[in-house]
Amino acid sequence: MTRDRQPADRQPGGSQQGGHVPDAVEVRRSTRRRRTVSAYRDGDRTVVMIPARMSRAEERHWVTLMVERLAKQDRRRRPDDEELMARARDLSRRHLDGRAAPASVRWVTNQGSRWGSCTPVDRTIRLSSRLRGMPAWVVDYVLVHELAHLLVAGHGPRFWALVDHYPRSERARGYLEGVAAAAGLDIDPDDVEPAAG
Repeated sequence: MTRDRQPADRQPGGSQQGGHVPDAVEVRRSTRRRRTVSAYRDGDRTVVMIPARMSRAEERHWVTLMVERLAKQDRRRRPDDEELMARARDLSRRHLDGRAAPASVRWVTNQGSRWGSCTPVDRTIRLSSRLRGMPAWVVDYVLVHELAHLLVAGHGPRFWALVDHYPRSERARGYLEGVAAAAGLDIDPDDVEPAAG
């Protein structure tokens, strides 16, 4: 396997707007790789793995394509505050008949024991930055959870009935419980699952 390290500014896809711009792109050529091309992030570096037989022109094409694909994935997995607000409105419309209308939705870094929070008085929703990079359906679950708080303050049966309008709620709760357990996080149980009873 051979490796070529190239700065992002020499890559055709290195100056995309709104996406992750890698510090470097490392191209790894492999004699075992026949047709497939793959790429992944390794810190601030993008690693693109290609067959050794590819020409430099094919390499440039595939590096551009793979950097663009990763940037698109990054944008989906790491929405900004505006995109969170748009998602919240859409989720409210689809799962809560549009009744939950937040004034703002934003990422915060100060939530050590919960995935999100809501202040019904001023209709603000805050999501823990630990959710960034998690699957969109998990972030959507937390948004629906917080949107439901705009309609029902506590964690009683009416609240959980609203949250369960989101079709992946049980799966997302399990995902969040697993993340919390694996990371040793002390997450408020009401933030994840309904009380037994």
